[in-house]
Amino acid sequence: MSRILPTGLVAFCLAVSSARAAEELLPPFGFRWNDSMARVDAVLHGAKAKIVSREKKDNREVWTVEGLVHPGLRRTLFNFKARALLGVELQYEYPDWTIERYNQRMGEIRKYFDEKYGTGKLVSRSRDTDTDVIQTLVGYQWMVGGTMLELFRSDDRPHVGSRARAIRSLRSLSRSSPTFSPARILILGARFRR
Repeated sequence: MSRILPTGLVAFCLAVSSARAAEELLPPFGFRWNDSMARVDAVLHGAKAKIVSREKKDNREVWTVEGLVHPGLRRTLFNFKARALLGVELQYEYPDWTIERYNQRMGEIRKYFDEKYGTGKLVSRSRDTDTDVIQTLVGYQWMVGGTMLELFRSDDRPHVGSRARAIRSLRSLSRSSPTFSPARILILGARFRR
C-alpha cells in the first residue's frame, strides 16, 4: 500500500465468511461476488456507512468506506469492475496496541487461515526506500477455488536519511488526526478477490 494513512496503529481482526463447500471465499458482510454497485451502495446506506471517496483506477472503481460497524474496522475498500463487485479490502485499527501485540495478532490470523485453507504462500516481502518514508510490506495468499484471500502487513517509517523532512510531511497529516504518531504507521489488512 503506497499511501500513508493518518492513523496510529492499524490492526486486523477478520471474521471470514464461510466458504461454500470450500469452493470459494465469499466477500464479507453478506455481499456476493458480482453484486452491482447499486446493491452495495444501498446496503452501505442502510448500514449508515459513509462512502468517503470514489476513485477510478484503470478499468475499475474503488470506493473507500468508513462507518461499517465491526470492532476496530477503520475503513473498507470495495473494488468494482464493469460495475460489479470484484474485491473487498478490510483495514483495522487498534491505536493502543504495541507493535508486539500487532505482530502477535497477525501470526494468530495467519495460523487460522493456514489451518483452514492450507499453508499460505508468501507473495510479498519488499522494502521501498525511494521516498521519504521506508515501507516494508509482507503478504500471504490463499487460493480457494476461483477466489483469493491476501493477508498483508505494511510498516511505514520515516527514512533515516531524510527523517526530518519525512516527519514534517507526516506531521502535516497529523493536523487532521490529533492522535496520529509520525514515528511509525502500521497497517494490517485482508483482501478478498475473485
